[in-house]
Amino acid sequence: MALTHNLGFPRIGRDRELKKALEAYWKGDIDQAALLEVGRRLRAEHWHLQQQAGIELLPVGDFAWYDQVLTHSLTFGVIPERFQRHAGTPDLDTLFGMARGVSQSGCCGGAHAEEMTKWFDTNYHYLVPEFSADQQFALNWEQLFDEVTEAQALGYRVKPVLIGPLSYLWLGKEKGSPFNRLALLERLLPVYGEILQRLAEQNVEWVQIDEPILSLDLPQDWKNAFERAYNLLQKEPCKKLVASYFAGLEENLGLAAGLPVDGLHIDLVRAPEQFPAILDRLPAYKVLSLGLVNGRNVWRTDLQQALTVLQQAEERLGPRLWLAPSCSLLHCPVDLQREDQLDDELKSWLAFAVQKCEEVALLARALRQPECPEVQSALAQNRALQASRAASPRIHKPQVQARLAAITPADSRRQSPFAMRSAQQRARLDLPPLPTTTIGSFPQTPAIRLARQAFKAGRISAAEYTEAMHSEIRHAVAVQEQLGLDVLVHGEAERNDMVEYFAEQLDGYAFTRYGWVQSYGSRCVKPAIIYGDLSRPQPMTLDWIRFAQSCTDKPMKGMLTGPVTMLMWSFSRDDIPREQQARQLALAIRDEVVDLEAAGIGIIQIDEAAFREGLPLRRAGWQAYLDWATEAFRLTASGVRDETQIHTHMCYSEFNDVIESIAAMDADVITIETSRSDMELLQAFERFDYPNEIGPGVYDIHSPRVPAVEDMLRLLRKAAERIAPERLWVNPDCGLKTRGWEETRAALGNMLEATRQLRGELVQE
Repeated sequence: MALTHNLGFPRIGRDRELKKALEAYWKGDIDQAALLEVGRRLRAEHWHLQQQAGIELLPVGDFAWYDQVLTHSLTFGVIPERFQRHAGTPDLDTLFGMARGVSQSGCCGGAHAEEMTKWFDTNYHYLVPEFSADQQFALNWEQLFDEVTEAQALGYRVKPVLIGPLSYLWLGKEKGSPFNRLALLERLLPVYGEILQRLAEQNVEWVQIDEPILSLDLPQDWKNAFERAYNLLQKEPCKKLVASYFAGLEENLGLAAGLPVDGLHIDLVRAPEQFPAILDRLPAYKVLSLGLVNGRNVWRTDLQQALTVLQQAEERLGPRLWLAPSCSLLHCPVDLQREDQLDDELKSWLAFAVQKCEEVALLARALRQPECPEVQSALAQNRALQASRAASPRIHKPQVQARLAAITPADSRRQSPFAMRSAQQRARLDLPPLPTTTIGSFPQTPAIRLARQAFKAGRISAAEYTEAMHSEIRHAVAVQEQLGLDVLVHGEAERNDMVEYFAEQLDGYAFTRYGWVQSYGSRCVKPAIIYGDLSRPQPMTLDWIRFAQSCTDKPMKGMLTGPVTMLMWSFSRDDIPREQQARQLALAIRDEVVDLEAAGIGIIQIDEAAFREGLPLRRAGWQAYLDWATEAFRLTASGVRDETQIHTHMCYSEFNDVIESIAAMDADVITIETSRSDMELLQAFERFDYPNEIGPGVYDIHSPRVPAVEDMLRLLRKAAERIAPERLWVNPDCGLKTRGWEETRAALGNMLEATRQLRGELVQE
């Protein structure tokens, strides 16, 4: 009979208990014992939820205090020297220091955080392991074994989850003198062997080893390393299930199928076409786990369609067939049943993590008991829900489709080339060399959040809420003027989230109360759900920006979120292509851009933080995506005159492979995250000779430490060596909403002092 299992479960809790506990610990409001107790309770609750939903083999090791890759770095002893204590073993504070940085008064005497980047093509961020040429590995973190003991004591049958050795090395970066990190494999494998030995001693039968890089275009030496690594691990105890996800195996299918392990998991949501081929290539002894329930979106599975595939698989595999979601459910909200404000029809189309586990279990029951009346009733209900969604008039809107059909190539082109535009913009704005600005948001204080909550609950009127937000805007503008910033922002006090705020004002979006998903650490987002065709009924930001501009004579940036980021950071539709959804969003946001310009706003920032995130994992799909993503941005930005300056912002991405498409977006100014990489990311813009203006981030806003003037000046000098000073802007890495006002003032003050010093140096030259 087909066995049900899960690759991973959301760790934050239904009420974001982990987020709240982490932030309380960092503030000193709770001690480590209290934090550990929150983790223990969450793990127990999540194992219970999965078992009650019908999952038979439960994941252990999917829980992380900040990020699962960072947990593995601690497990393997991959701790940069700047975080190593003089004596003793690493602890939770070491882990948090690596994730968030350490102030001068901290345990390590001050250290910048590890680099953070996107987990494949998701909106989840991981901490990039730092490897040195003389890297040594040692097992020195007991979390996995402790959690196995916990789960077994509660009576659960468990499957520990590890990131595989090849994927772990691939996800890291070399530091110091150049070397090939693949050369570290032979040193790393004995630690995996030790882990498997320890798990066997705990009576663990199966271990899940995630190798998501099997879904990438791998160099031949990495492919060869797979065979070498797993031949060595073959002698170690425990049955091993290698899991791939997020794309198809394609040319790696034979490699994955032939690895000397006991099972293979494949993602049939992202790559259904690989199903027939894998049946022919899989050895007769090996388990095949099919991921047919989408672990990355919130729509209910078409169970009849999935069951057809499973029935074919069962004919060939018999008891060697396992069922699971396509990937870890980390990327889904926890439980749909909490949602009490969604209308019944829309709610009936959705499934969160708990419901996805139930879908996996129902599919298994349909194989085991095909004639069971309860099973047949559930399948019939699912068929009815799929049909009701497809036929619903709330989804398809003729006026939106007509506007899409009327788009011409001219709609996606600025009036003049950048060289001509920039001259007009400089004359209009009259900014000094190395103009300073911020990315958009300022601290979201308790007072702001309380005012928003009171307004939503009806305890204060719209006029009272508007005045409260106006007060916050006046304060943000005054602080910026006192500091001496050149281009100001209104601070986004009125915005709950850079996507949700806009989605709430667009037709075609739905919203949840408890649909939180972890982005990194304690940072959670609540993605809106695109259920139908998208349009903008009325202006979304105009009144706020117009008020902010009235508070200052300095240029005020209008702040918008771009169409690709709106799409990527939402739960998108699965019934039409993403390209079509992006164009709908582009037209809606274009209307806002035009309105801001008409109101006299001379600088408009259209953030595309997720531009690279949407890149397909396989290069064969890159150009098609880059073409429509670039066109969507240009469609958004190209309705303005030459003298209006368009900015965009991108963060936590590698730009080398997409630099030509970034240039094709034709934004007048791009701001990017570069501080954690020590300006390494600027090399892409230097090698390509990026033609427009650039603002490389000079300090990491995700860390609580306030960098010294010298630190930022050093980064600015590096930037000025790579980018012509007349094209260089100065700004933080990202928005400041998660920071407090005290550290914000201090960090921006240091940034401005570093800028003044570099301006002086450039004048002397």
